[in-house]
Parts: sequence; C-alpha cells; structure tokens
Amino acid sequence: MHRLILALILSLVAMLLIGPRVLPVLRRMKFGQTIYELGPKSHQTKQGTPTMGGLMFAAVSCVAALLLALLGGTLGNGWKDFTLALIFVSLASMLIGFVDDYIKVVKKRNLGLIWWQKIIGQVAVAVAFSTYCYLNPYVGSKVLVPFFNVEWDLGWAYIPLMSCVMIFMINSANLQDGLDGLLSSVSVIGSAAWGIIALVIAIVMGSSGNRAAIDNYGNLAIFAMALAGALMGFLRFNHYPAAVFMGDTGSMFIGGAMVGMSMLLKMPLFMALICFTMIASSLSVIIQRIYFKVTHGKRIFKMSPIHHHFELSGMTETQIVAMYAIVEGLLCLVALLSIIRI
Repeated sequence: MHRLILALILSLVAMLLIGPRVLPVLRRMKFGQTIYELGPKSHQTKQGTPTMGGLMFAAVSCVAALLLALLGGTLGNGWKDFTLALIFVSLASMLIGFVDDYIKVVKKRNLGLIWWQKIIGQVAVAVAFSTYCYLNPYVGSKVLVPFFNVEWDLGWAYIPLMSCVMIFMINSANLQDGLDGLLSSVSVIGSAAWGIIALVIAIVMGSSGNRAAIDNYGNLAIFAMALAGALMGFLRFNHYPAAVFMGDTGSMFIGGAMVGMSMLLKMPLFMALICFTMIASSLSVIIQRIYFKVTHGKRIFKMSPIHHHFELSGMTETQIVAMYAIVEGLLCLVALLSIIRI
C-alpha cells in the first residue's frame, strides 16, 4: 500500500517540477498545435499552444513504476513481468502518436500519418501484446465477466478479438482528447480504479503463496498509481485554458496503458465501465457517420465526437470536463463494487 501512495506522490511532484521547465522548451522549438478548421470556432484561439506534452507524463509514470518495482524487489518475473509489459505496450502505442505529432508539428504536414500507416502500427502493437497476454501464464485466454464470478475462455479467438479491442481503445482515447483537460481528467480516475482493483486482487491472493503473481498485480497497481499521479500533475498545465496539449503522443500512451492494464487483469470487459467515456467518443463518431450516409447528409449530433456536440449546445469546456469526470467516477465505483461482489 505504501508503495502505491509513494508512486502517486512521486509522479505528481515530478510532473509539477518538470512541467515549468519543459513548456518553454516546447515553445522555443515551435511545437505548436494546429487547430482543425472544421472544429468549434472557439478552438481557434488555441492555435499554437504547445503540444506533445504527453512525453512528460509518459516518462514520469514509466520511470516511477520501474524504479519502485526495482526498489521493492518485485521485478523478478522476466518476460512475464507486468511492469515491463505495461511499459512496452504504452510506449509502443505512444510511438505511433509521437510520429504522427512530429509530422504534423515539426514537418508541418497537417494530416500527420496517413490513416493506413497508423493502422499498420496499431495492428503490430495489438497483435504483439495480445499474443504476449495469451502466452503469459498469469493472463491466458480467459476474461472475467463483470458482476459474475465466472471466466469466459476465448480460446484461440483471444488474440484476434483482443487485437481489435486494443486498436479500438487506443483510437478511442485519441478521439476523446478534444477539450482542455478532458482525457487527462477521466484517465486520472480510470487509472486509479485499475490500481485499486489490482491491489484488491493482490491482497486476496496474499494467502495463496504465489509470490510471482502477487508481485505482478502489485506492480500493475504501482504503474496505475504512477500514471494517475503523473496525469494529476499534467492537469496543472492542461486544464482550461490549457498551457500545453498532450497530443497524439499522450492520448495513445493513455490508450495503450488503459487497455494494457485491463488485459493483464483479465478484465477487458470492465472497460465498458472504466473506459465508458472513451468508448462513447468512438461510438458517437461511428453513429454520426452511419447516420450521415443513411440520411444523405443529415447529422444526429451537432458535431462528433460527442463532447463537441455538448460544446456546441452551450456547455463550457469546464462544465463538460466536470460532467465527464463525475460519470467516470460513478462508473469506476460500480466497477469496484462488482469486484467486491466477485
């Protein structure tokens, strides 16, 4: 428990110290965000705001998690270790976003990576990590069903199904990063929820004598709290009006981390609760496009993703972020209660 609190505080303090030193560097390097012209008109004032800030919380959370696992002597499961697995999937996902940001911001190509280039990278990461989970004896092909003490064995279908889930969730996180502090706020809560769930599992397994499994779940909890702390610190600079954006670099890191934690815990179905707002962002885009084609030009939302619909309906960015955070908190509480029931 004390290492979880330490991970949270260490990452939070590190971000608060690093942020003021990194932001001027991003400005000097002209890492300014180009605002989408078809977006809400109010967003045009954000033109030139430094982006790629996700590099900060990615570095802080990974270093803090790795350091505390090493100091705690729990980094001893080799290729089966959850800390190393989470760092891999998060950074690999982030790399795709980083390249996309680099092309847009540094090379001044507004569209960044072509859609199929992103998909190829995401498929590679998703298949690699899904295969890893399938082969890892602490994960396997079974997934827990919320509210029921039952595991669903996906068998050989695990790898293709989870690969699709990973690609969907990484892009869902990316789509939700459209308002100041939105993705970082809900991800603080979501990451903390995964951490608490992992801690509960580690405590329950305490009497089993399976030291390696206990260490794995403990390390996952530390990573989750380190990420939550880093994002709390990042919010100091990312809340409205944002001094820095996380960019695709940060949103894809978060997407990879969230789906990675869910899969290692054998709880991808729990993302329907813990990652509901991310999923809603993607579904709103899909629904909008289908409705537009079926009705030959009509729209069901004023703009998608759905947070822009709320914005164009008169809500302020801070009101939308607060609403999302409340919904996220309530659904994470439901997820935690379902774990207690199991």
